[in-house]
Amino acid sequence: MLSMASCETNPNFMNGVPELLILRLLQHEEMYGYEIVQAIRGRSEAVITIGEGVVYPVLHALENDRALKSRRITVNGRSRIYYSVTPAGARRLADLAQNWTNLAAAIQTMLKGGKYAEAIP
Repeated sequence: MLSMASCETNPNFMNGVPELLILRLLQHEEMYGYEIVQAIRGRSEAVITIGEGVVYPVLHALENDRALKSRRITVNGRSRIYYSVTPAGARRLADLAQNWTNLAAAIQTMLKGGKYAEAIP
């Protein structure tokens, strides 16, 4: 998780992005893996594309951390695993969202100029 108080000098800005987006999508609606892939692409107007090779490991890790729960459902003869957010996952989402909001605000300050920075032309 990216922390604004972190002493890390070169944070990987993509750390936590798939986790954040997946938790946000599942916050109000149960979804299965491929549906999540399509929702991220569609809702970001294809600016963000995260493949199944990223989504499934994140889903499994979140489930192992008890941030998600799953249930198997058969739809049109196909068995699918649907995921939903647990209370622990909701807390994790809130923390990730706050960190990304702070990061985005800091980047906007650098781009536009602000209290401590001149705008970047």
